[in-house]
Amino acid sequence: MKRSILKIAGCLTLMVALAAVSVDASAQKKRTKKKRDTTDQSGYGTTPSGYGTPTQQPATNNNDNGLGAYGTPAGQQPAAAPAGNVPIEVIPGAGGGLGDTIKPSLRNDNAIERNLVKERIPLVYDHIREDDAVYRQRVWRIIDAREKVNLPFRYSANEDNGNQRFISILYDAITGPDSVTAFNGDDDRFTIPLTKEQVTQALTGGAAMDTVDVTDLNGNVIKREVRSKQVPVDSIYQFKVKEEWIFDKESSRLIVRILGIAPMMHMYTSTGVDLGEDRILFWVYYPDLRASLATHEVFNGKNYGGRMSWEELFENRMFASRIVKSTLDNPFDRELKEYIKDPLFRLLEGENIKEKIFNYEQSLWAY
Repeated sequence: MKRSILKIAGCLTLMVALAAVSVDASAQKKRTKKKRDTTDQSGYGTTPSGYGTPTQQPATNNNDNGLGAYGTPAGQQPAAAPAGNVPIEVIPGAGGGLGDTIKPSLRNDNAIERNLVKERIPLVYDHIREDDAVYRQRVWRIIDAREKVNLPFRYSANEDNGNQRFISILYDAITGPDSVTAFNGDDDRFTIPLTKEQVTQALTGGAAMDTVDVTDLNGNVIKREVRSKQVPVDSIYQFKVKEEWIFDKESSRLIVRILGIAPMMHMYTSTGVDLGEDRILFWVYYPDLRASLATHEVFNGKNYGGRMSWEELFENRMFASRIVKSTLDNPFDRELKEYIKDPLFRLLEGENIKEKIFNYEQSLWAY
């Protein structure tokens, strides 16, 4: 009898234990479901914080394209939006050497008084009668400032009359007080005059001004600066010269007269790809330019006190160049590159043209 009672008591104890385990498992399942519902209540995918409240997580980008959640490159923060009523400041003279504000010296920057350069005027050309011009040829040549003898064209120092690059002197003569007229670069016969604004646009390739946002350390825009668009002046290293060679029988001399000068810019794409060509920016009628060139001096590395004016440099032919076109045996008015593809042969043909003009004068004399 005693054994039967023990067996019944053991069975009852086991049944109570199984019931307790079942109730605990059911309660745990309900708590897990409630926790999941609380976590998924936000559309941004949130997790409970340490205080029992949902915490919002930053949005993520599911597209594997290297961009962040806001379309910006991964690892970069989106630019700060400009604040309202941002002040605008105009900064003059930021053209990279062209049109910069001239800062004159407040003291005499020389050991001697130099006033003669400001008073120089070019000599008037001798008059040549039409009947005396028995021989004439037109020549187009290019001056490359990268050649050693032409390095004064790229002298980049600043003096009281501005930057000393030749392109800067040319630009100041057009836009400054001298107001020399520039002409469209598509026609070397000086047919279409350009305004000062058009000359600036030809140099900058479009808009003459750039707007730059100035930000603080936190990336907030505090003001905007309007600057003259930067001009790549070092890409303007070639100048095309149009000139005429005349034999004057009255003086029995072969005379050369420069008619026009045109700066040429080497062309690149917006991505920096070299297009391999140079574009004429504008033409300047040389007789109009002489007075301005006479007041600017050419750099002389051997004697700083023995500098000549730019007008004297051109009149005395103190530069190196190559001929690219002439009227000699050219019935189709073509440049040498249009019918001579080899650069070396073009150079030799230019020397041949120069020799023919020289030999014409020599053949007039009997020895």
